[in-house]
Parts: sequence; structure tokens; C-alpha cells
Amino acid sequence: MFVYVLVPEGNLCRHEENMQTPYEGSNPGPSCCEAQALFVLNVDSNNFPRKPTLKWFKGKWLDLSSKAGKHMQFKETYDRNTKIYTFEMNIIKVVDADAGGYRCEIASKAKDKPHCCYFDITVQDEDAGELDFSVLLKKRQKKKRVTEEEVNVWDILKKAKACDYEKIAFQYGITDLRGMLKRLKELKRLECPSLFTVFLRKLEPEYSEEKGNKVTMSVEVADPNANVRWLKNGQEIKPSSKYVLESEGNVRSLTINKCNLSDDAVYECVVDEEKCYTELFVKEPPVTITKLLDDVHTVVGEKVEFEVEVSEEGASVQWMKDGEELNRETAGSKYRFKKDGKRHILIINEATTEDIGMYYAKTTGGESKAELEVEEAELQVLQSIADLTLKSSEQAVFKCEVSDEKVTGKWFKDGVEVTASDRIKISHIGRYLTHKLTIDDVKQGDAGDYTFVPDGHAISLSAKLNFLEIKIEYKPRQDPPKIHLDTGAGGNKNAITVVAGNKLRLDVEISGEPEPTVCWKRGEQEVSALEGRVRVEKRKGLCSFVIDGALKSDEGPYSITVSNPAGDDHADLFVKVVDVPEPPLNVRCTSVGEDFAVVTWDAPPYDGGVPIKGYLLEKKKVSSNHWTKLNFDVFESTTYEAKRMIDGVSYEMRVFAVNGIGVSEGSASSAPFMPIAPTSEPTRLQVDDVTDSTCALKWRPPEKIGAGGIEGYIIEYCIEGSDQWVQANEAPVEKNQYRVKGLPVGEKMLFRVVAVNPAGRSPPAILGQPVTIREIVESPKIRIPRHLRSKLITRVGEKINLLIPFQGKPRPVVTWFKDGKPLEDRSVGIRNSELDSILFIRTAERAHSGVYTLHVQIENTSDSADIHIQVVDKPGPPIAVQVTDVWGFNAALEWKPPKDDGNCEILGYTIQKADMKTKEWFTVYEHNRRPSCTVSDLIMGNEYSFRVYSENICGLSENPGLSKNTAFISKSGLDCNPRPYKEMDMTRSPKFTAPLVDRTVVAGYTAAISCSVRGDPRPKIVWMKNNMIIGEDPKFLMQNNQGVLTLRIRKPSLFDGGRYSCRAINDLDKTRWSASWRSEVRLNLMFTKAGGNRVGGPR
Repeated sequence: MFVYVLVPEGNLCRHEENMQTPYEGSNPGPSCCEAQALFVLNVDSNNFPRKPTLKWFKGKWLDLSSKAGKHMQFKETYDRNTKIYTFEMNIIKVVDADAGGYRCEIASKAKDKPHCCYFDITVQDEDAGELDFSVLLKKRQKKKRVTEEEVNVWDILKKAKACDYEKIAFQYGITDLRGMLKRLKELKRLECPSLFTVFLRKLEPEYSEEKGNKVTMSVEVADPNANVRWLKNGQEIKPSSKYVLESEGNVRSLTINKCNLSDDAVYECVVDEEKCYTELFVKEPPVTITKLLDDVHTVVGEKVEFEVEVSEEGASVQWMKDGEELNRETAGSKYRFKKDGKRHILIINEATTEDIGMYYAKTTGGESKAELEVEEAELQVLQSIADLTLKSSEQAVFKCEVSDEKVTGKWFKDGVEVTASDRIKISHIGRYLTHKLTIDDVKQGDAGDYTFVPDGHAISLSAKLNFLEIKIEYKPRQDPPKIHLDTGAGGNKNAITVVAGNKLRLDVEISGEPEPTVCWKRGEQEVSALEGRVRVEKRKGLCSFVIDGALKSDEGPYSITVSNPAGDDHADLFVKVVDVPEPPLNVRCTSVGEDFAVVTWDAPPYDGGVPIKGYLLEKKKVSSNHWTKLNFDVFESTTYEAKRMIDGVSYEMRVFAVNGIGVSEGSASSAPFMPIAPTSEPTRLQVDDVTDSTCALKWRPPEKIGAGGIEGYIIEYCIEGSDQWVQANEAPVEKNQYRVKGLPVGEKMLFRVVAVNPAGRSPPAILGQPVTIREIVESPKIRIPRHLRSKLITRVGEKINLLIPFQGKPRPVVTWFKDGKPLEDRSVGIRNSELDSILFIRTAERAHSGVYTLHVQIENTSDSADIHIQVVDKPGPPIAVQVTDVWGFNAALEWKPPKDDGNCEILGYTIQKADMKTKEWFTVYEHNRRPSCTVSDLIMGNEYSFRVYSENICGLSENPGLSKNTAFISKSGLDCNPRPYKEMDMTRSPKFTAPLVDRTVVAGYTAAISCSVRGDPRPKIVWMKNNMIIGEDPKFLMQNNQGVLTLRIRKPSLFDGGRYSCRAINDLDKTRWSASWRSEVRLNLMFTKAGGNRVGGPR
């Protein structure tokens, strides 16, 4: 055999007609049998938008990709430099079966029409002899190739019927019938996609719904009987309470109830091999903050917690400090984040001054902020220094305790630092640091004021050392008394000051011989009590006046008098009680801003006896119970501007008064106030209408409103060139439009609008250009709504309300006409305005039908519009209903249309029939269009009457039209001669159908014996035991249920064994059936001894 191979080489031509033409060329020459055939096709990729797909075919249908193997090999390469794809088909060892026509198809998309290239393989036998290559190489004239017209099998198949496919395939040598049908279907789909469209309406590209809501996806398919499958992320969805699959006509829908985040996925609708896709996005509703953060004021080292409450459990909250996010990675061990249901807590373990700042809690629906203030911890005095009164050579010990064990300090005497020596010792010992000053061998020079001052703290602890000097003097026995009174180092030696609540002890030395008597007085009242809160303590040479817990009432003049035979002495003194001041009064907020508020108050009525040094202020949010300090240093004025406040949050304020004694109680809280700022200027200010003396303005609300809201708007105007603005409205208007009246005609006016809220006026929105005040003439134009452009049909009794808008300036003159005449019907109401006209009828009647014309006119121009109204009602009954013919089981009816059609077209008739025996009506026809019909399937021997209802768009007529005559379906000569009925005699003697059966029962357990009997009339039943009739013994229960006789023995004993019989008796006969009941009783120990006895007749 010899093989002739045509090898196409070169680039694929860009023109489609050239691609579909077989390559021309001469045979390369004969080759031996089993030669190798190589086909190469080069494709320029610049002609295709994506990588092309190549298929090799033999003949019309055989795809050679399924034949790849040792005999046939395929290869594909790509040159990146030239961007040329090279496709090769190599046939190893060509055989006779390889001869024939070949085709290659190339396309960039599966749906595109492919480009084709054709070539042939010819195989010859070896017997033809050796070929003379010299002859083949000679130059000879080419013979024209006469080719028969090629037949396109696919065109034939497209036009043929399905029953002829197999015949055409056999005729043209197509063996793969399945492949042929598949390719034919694809060609038809490409040529006419509408015939093979599965989906008339596909899914939307995407659906978006909030969490918890319901979402419905729907498609419309071409085949109403198509089987549809729904998939979620490739998994088929089964119907459930969450996923509801519905089918109505051609519409298939999937409903997802209560969407959650797991439903956020890709969904597919599959019909056979066709699919459509969509994606569902589930949005979480914004998480709002229900409990705001509170400002925190603390000291160094304390634990701080910021708590916020959100609207939904499990929501995420973002914590930030001064604009920087706080999370577990960046916060380290200093911050801890805690979640408890809806509560989110930020914990700062040990606060430092570096933690001072503004903290934010943000959610998807809002944010809250709070301020943290950290100050150094105040030093607390655990034990203060006590005054000492000592004699010479005694030891003086001053000691005090403070809360901070790291604090050191210095001791001072009368303002001079005390240094340690052999006699003076200074020590700092103990858990809570105890500072001790010890003075051995006290001398008179050690007396004075001792003070301990902690380092780094603005506090001091003071005490006094009194030296008690004992002098021995020899005096005459008569020594006049002497008062040695020392009230302190103040300017007024006879004035003693004591802090309210503290203890006053005044030790007065008294000398005199003999020992004088002492008398204390307050005013004219003598103080002589030796016990109690105010008392006098006496000992030799010393008298003490003591007041425990000094009160304001203890203030006043006091005197002491001493006397003895040698004389007397007298001293006056004044006790002044000082205290912290009373709280300030009338705390109020006088003005607010966006982040500040000005607070003022009245000074306290009582300053505590000491001048007021200043005031301390605290604030808190109305929704919180936590107070935050505003100032740490006393503020001297009675007016304070509080800053760093949050816009839109309500606050309360309180004030503390400070004097030299201490801090007063807090004042009453101020009335709640809210820091707010004026809004921004209104937007889009423009002129809406202008007349001879008015101008209508409209605008949009400000972009920035704030928490104070908007109370209204103020409109102002002025003449162009002037700066004197006149307010047009007395009170702020709430609407976003206003008509300024009383303007001068012909003047050019400027306008501006200001928004007003509790914080004041906003910046003005000024109209860009002046407006000339004069009337604008606009031609009238009626704008008929779309639903009134066609005839308006309504029913009798319904309400008609037509709103017809129009335009025109000045205000048009409106006139209504009906059927060309002026509308004078009082039942038709007309209401006109500047922009529209309303026609209303409370109860429509058929007389209201007609053509209504609206006419608007401005000077010499006008416009009109017609509205057709048709009032309809139910029709009347058909007339002249009669039976025209009866044959077989059929009857023919005819009637005439009703006289009253209800003012609309008759749509049909409903026919009913009734048997004259039962008088029950049954519907035969509905929506019958003609005024006649034939009623079939009537029953022979019955007489029928008929009635007809007429029908229009309002429904069936209220009354039917009855047929004047009836239709009798006569019998066709059939006679029935029934046999006389003979009743059957059912009387019979009693007979047992089931006898009694011997039984063995256990003593103590309820037993029953049964049998059955029949007989007519009903027999009387008698039970007997050992031929004795059982009477009304409660131990026995006799039952008769439909002839089944049962005798129940309650808890039988040894004596109940025996022969039982049952007798049935009626009026025809007396029958007796008996059965012995042999009882072998097994007794428990409670009845008899072991072994038991057998009871009853012989077995």
C-alpha cells in the first residue's frame, strides 16, 4: 500500500471563508505501507481573545480524541515569542481504515461557531508497481478536478423529522447515533437559543437581607412540569421549616426563614443540565449601645473598669484609647477584656498616670466614650500626734502612722528642724510606717509645738509639748489665788478656737493658799457638772474645762473665778467653734456649647466661722451614678466653665465649698442640662414661587444637626444693597418651606434662612442672587394620572375620589363639565386648590356615568381633559327561559338577554337544573357565552326544571330566570314487575354456639367462664352451681354481651369449686347446656398448708 498525505502548514487564515475551505496542494508522493502521516496546524493567537480549542474529526461526526493511543497521537505546543499555537496529529502505521476525509475545528469559546479546515488521506496497494518519480516530477498541465456537490448531512437532519434520524444516519454511514443526536441538539441550540431556553427568568445576581429576616429567591422556567433542584454551596437543599420550596405554575421559589450568617452562601437552581447562580449576603443588624461608658476618676495603683452594654449578645466591641485600638495582642497584661452576655468590660489592673486619656467603645451601630483621670494617691493619716504634758526628767514620745510605708519625713519644733542627738531620737519602724520622736529627760526648753511633715506631701501633723514645772516656794499661809491662763499663741489670748466635733480641754493652773475654790460660768449660768459632755475636772493646782464633741451651740463667752480667804481672781475667755461650711446653693447651668457648659452658684449661707477658700466641682451623667471631679485645686469664683463634655449627653453638677477646716457636703444637684452646639446652615435654599407681593422659599435641613435637634427656622429678607435684615416670621417654622408675604412689588430682594435650636442660631444660608418680586405667568397644563387616561369603571355604591393635578400661574379658574354641560349635580363634590382639583362622589350611582371634562383657564390660555366614568351594577335575570326540545337524555334550552345589563357587557350565563322530586339545584354550565345550551346526562323517568343567571364584571344576577316549562325524560317501554316480598321467619329456639369449658384456676385470683348462645326472641339466661341457681350473690358477676355469656367469680376460694351450668330459655323451647368445672386449686400458705387439696368432680 501507498499513502498520499496532504500536510497543511502555515498560519490559519483570518477570514472565515478561507478557513472553511480545504487546503490546496499536490500529493508529496507515494509511500510504503504502514508509513507515518503527520499533520501540522499553526494558529496565530492574536486572532483569538483566549486560548483556542482544537478538535480533530474523521468524516462528519467521528471525534478522534477518543482514538488517541499508540496508533494516533496528538501534540500541542506554544511559542511565547511569536504567540503561535502548533497542533499536530500523528498517525503511526497507516492502514486501510485510515483512508477518508478529515476535518479540524477551532474555536475560542464553546458557544462560538468554529473555524474549519479539511484534508484527505488516500491509501493505495503495492500491486500498482513502483512509481516513476521522474514522471511524477515532470511538468504537466493540471487536470481540473470535477467534484460532486457536497451534501451537508446536518442541514438534512435539521429539516427532517425525529423518526427519520436513524434512516438518514444509515444512508450517510453514521454509526454513532448518540453522538450525532447530541451534536444536532447543540447546533439547534446555537441557531435558535429561544427554543432551548430552560429559564425564562433567572435568579438575581445577588440577594441581600438582614439577619433574622426572610428572603425569597424565585426563577421562572419554560416547562411548568420541570423538576427543579436547589443547591447551597454545591449541597442539595431538602425542604424543612427553614427552607421552603414552592412551585406555582412556571415559577419556582426558595424561601429561607430567619436568615443567619450560615446562610451567607452561593445558591444554584438546577433544571436538568442547565444552572443559574446567585449569592446571598446576610447583613447583621447594627449593634447599638444601650448603656454608655462612665467617666472614671481614680488614684495610682487602683483597678479601673470601663463597662458598656450592647443590644445583642455575642456582639463584638472595639476598644480604643485616644484613637489607638486596644486588643489582646497589643495590650499585653495591663488590659483585660471581659464579656458577660451583653456586658463588655475593659479592665486596667493597676492604673498609672500614663493611662490618662479618652477611652472609646465602638460597635457597628454607635460608640461611647469616657475619660479616665488618674492622680497620685492621697496620703492617709492612720494615727495623728497627741499633745503631751510632762514634768521635768520624764520622757516625751511623739508618734504618728501614715498609709504609705515608703514615705519619709522631718520633725520640726516651732518651725525649726529637729536633729537627732543622744537625748533626742528619731525612728521610722513598723508595717504601716510609724514615725517616732523620742525626747529623754524633758526640760523646760523642750516645751513648744512639734510638727511632722511627710516628704512630697502637702500635709503636716502637729502637737504641743507642755512642760509642767513644780516649784516649791515657801509663802505665808495667806496667799491670794492666781489664775495662770494660757490659751495659745494667737493674737487674742482670751479666745479659744475649736473645730466642731473635736474635744476641747482647757487646763488652767491655779495657785493660792489655802487652796482656792473654782467657779466656771457661761454667761450668767454656772457650769458645775463633773460628768457629761461639758464638764469641769479638778485636781490640786489644776482645773480643766472639757467639752467633748464641740457643737456650734457651745460657742460663746466663758469665765473662771477663783477665791480663798486671801482674795479672789477672775478671767474671761471666748470659745469659738469653727466647722466646715454649709453646701453652696442654687447650682445652675447658664449656657452650653458643643463640649462645654457654664455653671454658676450662690455662696453658702454659713462659712463655718472661717473664710471660704474656694470651691470644688463634680459632674455626672444623668444615666450614671458615678461623680467625676472637675478641678483638683480650689476655684475661688462662683462661675465655672466645665470643658471636655460630650455633645448630646445629659449631665448634672454639684459644688463643694472649702474653708480652712475642710470641705462641705455636696450641694443639691443642678437641673439636668445637655451640651449642644448650633446646627450648621440649612442647605439647598432656593425660590419655589414668586407673586406680586410674596416669595415662596424651600430648603433642606442642615447637614450637621447634633443632639440638640432643630426647633425651627427663621427667615429674613432685605432689599438688595441694604444690610438691614427683617425677620419674616415671628416664631420659628418647623417645615422646610415658607412663603414671605408683604414684599414690595418690583424690588430686588435677598433672603436668608437660619436654623434655631437651644444652643442658638446657626450660620445663615443666603440665597445666591436677588429675586425680583413680580408675578410669573405660566400657561395652564392638566396632568391626568395614568390610571384615569382610560375609562374608570366602578361599582354602584362605591366611593369615587379623583385628584387631578394641574399647573399654571397665577391661579387658574377651574370649571367642571359633564357630557358637555356644566356640572350641577349636588351629589358630585368639587374641591379646588392652587395645584389640583378633587372630584368626589360619596355613593356612586349609575346616573353618575358619563364624560367629565376638567377645564382650567388663565386669561386667554386654557387646557381641558376628559375623564370617562362608568358605574356598573349586577345585571338583571335572563328573560323567556324555556325548554325548546327534549330527546333521549338531553334537553335544549333557549332564553333572551336581560333587559338590564348592569351598564356593562354580559360576560356569560350560569345554568342550573333541579329534579322536581328533590328540588335541589345543581350547576350544569358556567360562563356560557350563547343564550342557549343543551343539558345532557339527564336521568330517565325524572322531570327537570331549569334556571339561568346572567353574569357581568360585577358577578351573577341576584335573581335567576326560571324556565316556563319542564323537561320530562320519558321511559322507553321498560316495565318492572317486582316479586311480592315475603318476610323471613327469624324465630328459633335457643342454641349454644360455644359451650362451657372445664378450667383450673388459682385461689385468690378472679376467674371467668364463658359461652355463647343465640335465639329469637331473646332467651332468658340462668346460671347454676351444682344445680342450684345463683342468685344476687355479689361474689358472682353475670354479663350478656350480644349473646356472649360470661360468669365472673371474684377471688375464688376452695368452696367455689364445683359444677357450673348455664340455661337459656325463651318462649319456643327450653334448652340447657351444662359443663363441669373441675378446679384444681393451688393454695398459698395464707390459705392452707403445703400440699393443697384437689376440688371438683372426677377428671
